[in-house]
Amino acid sequence: MPIETAPFDAADYLGTPEAQAEYLAAALETGDTADITRALGTLSRARGMSRVAEEAGISRVGLYKAVSENGDPRLSTLLGVARALGLRLTVLPAE
Repeated sequence: MPIETAPFDAADYLGTPEAQAEYLAAALETGDTADITRALGTLSRARGMSRVAEEAGISRVGLYKAVSENGDPRLSTLLGVARALGLRLTVLPAE
């Protein structure tokens, strides 16, 4: 008999603020906008899309659109979602 498996979703493993911060930091370090957008989407799912959208001051549909595969969130959306997730973005000098 074939073994049935569920698709992997990183959102299922990002239950703490520390794990969420590390996940977004790793995406930011890549400098790849697609990685950052995908991480924002994953973190938003981990916390609840409706809740994050409300706290970020955008519509749920707007959040889904911003973090979709073809999404390109504005800086204001990035900052709003980070704030809604309880995260703070910082800048460090490149090593």
